[in-house]
Amino acid sequence: MISLSKLKCNGCLFIIGGLLYGLIELLWRRYTHWSMLLTGGLCFVMLYRIFKSIAECSLCLKCIVGSTVITFIEFFAGFIFNFRLKLNVWDYSRCPMNLCGQICVIYSFLWGMLTLPILALCRFLDRKFSL
Repeated sequence: MISLSKLKCNGCLFIIGGLLYGLIELLWRRYTHWSMLLTGGLCFVMLYRIFKSIAECSLCLKCIVGSTVITFIEFFAGFIFNFRLKLNVWDYSRCPMNLCGQICVIYSFLWGMLTLPILALCRFLDRKFSL
């Protein structure tokens, strides 16, 4: 069973991740969508927990893990928001090596690079607040 303190912690991580991902989208695309706040929040909670458990692993492995997690969540979110709910939040079908227009190799690489500042933020939050 999950404790109340861990639930609060995950809630804080979710809000941080959602807001930061929304900000990144605003800077990158000049707009965002509420579904991306949910997606970003989920990604950050997952990555924070995973990175805590693989703290001793290499930076390269952490970037691969970060890219994989974000890409998987993005595909899952795309299935829900773009296919099931027909919100058409994004479409990578014009990008090379895409899967159903929901994920593509170029963005998977970018997610791996985004892992670097995510790792720094996770370390900061862990030192400052022991989440």
